[in-house]
Amino acid sequence: MLGTDYRTGSPNWIDLGSPDIPRAAAFYRAVFGWEFQLLGPETGGYGFFQIDGKTVGAVGQLDPGASSAWTVYFQSEDVDATTKGVRDGGGTVRVEPMDVMGEGWLAQYTDQQGADFAIWKPTKTPGLGVTSADNTLCWVELHVPDPLAAVEFYGTLFGMRSQDMDAPGMTYRVLSIADGDQQDGSFGGVAPLMEGETNARWVPYFAVADVDAVVGTARTSGGTVLMPGADVPDVGRIAWLADPSGAVFALLKPNPRAN
Repeated sequence: MLGTDYRTGSPNWIDLGSPDIPRAAAFYRAVFGWEFQLLGPETGGYGFFQIDGKTVGAVGQLDPGASSAWTVYFQSEDVDATTKGVRDGGGTVRVEPMDVMGEGWLAQYTDQQGADFAIWKPTKTPGLGVTSADNTLCWVELHVPDPLAAVEFYGTLFGMRSQDMDAPGMTYRVLSIADGDQQDGSFGGVAPLMEGETNARWVPYFAVADVDAVVGTARTSGGTVLMPGADVPDVGRIAWLADPSGAVFALLKPNPRAN
């Protein structure tokens, strides 16, 4: 599961592009109990989702013509080198590296199979303030037509390591950062597109105490249930949802880890 000791390749930020920020804030407050902190006018309406004063995500105005979605950011120590690596690997640059008011540097990309992602090089703001607690980010998952090509792309870009795991009907590839113990450094996985999926994408998973209760709250708050709660052997209970604007996210109640 994710921690906040961010190193190269660690997911260290997530934000939501939304056409209706007040509606998004109300939805995620109902579902996860998140408070919304609107930043200054110079940010164009960008704001933080927080629990007990710690940032768990952010939301900004949707770019014209884009679909509402969560974006996963990975830590980079060299934004120019990462940008070059994206191009060399067949990806595209959507937002060139830019300084964000002295807080850090970001750039946004699309990988070679069409999944959007971004990087954050921190200066003052390290990243999310809490992860892997209830109602916070605990896992990220890439769904693509060709998982092996994705493993190679992100492995070259960030040094990510991959380990195959048998899953119902497929091989699931667990991703970890480049250094340290591979299991302790795991943060996400790569899977083939599910039935009905047409677009490659990164999906954030949020830890919850009761998957089915959160699914019910999301439904009554205007969300859509894409996959109801289901138990995955050796993983935990999961569900897939979309918020009122169509942004996809998932829930996970992990199985307890053996000591």
